[in-house]
Amino acid sequence: MVLEIADIHVRPGSEDEFIAAYRSARRLVAESAGCRLVRMTRGIESPSRFVLLVEWDDVAAHEHNFRDTERFPRWRAAIEPFFAAPLHVEHVADID
Repeated sequence: MVLEIADIHVRPGSEDEFIAAYRSARRLVAESAGCRLVRMTRGIESPSRFVLLVEWDDVAAHEHNFRDTERFPRWRAAIEPFFAAPLHVEHVADID
């Protein structure tokens, strides 16, 4: 299992709209083969900062079963208008 972490900064004042857009588009990620969990968190001290956490079977599941499909541009079209800056996305894995 790998965890995708996306650090998202939205334009101040657009947080509620971003949350609504995320909620309406979440299934595009969640229904992708190899997706185990989708979770969005919001900063307490920085309420315009959100962190998307997605558990995937592996990096290939993220890249091939989501990024390389028609779901990805629909997902981005829903949430990207609210971005204040480009996303920082990376994958991490548990260590034993």
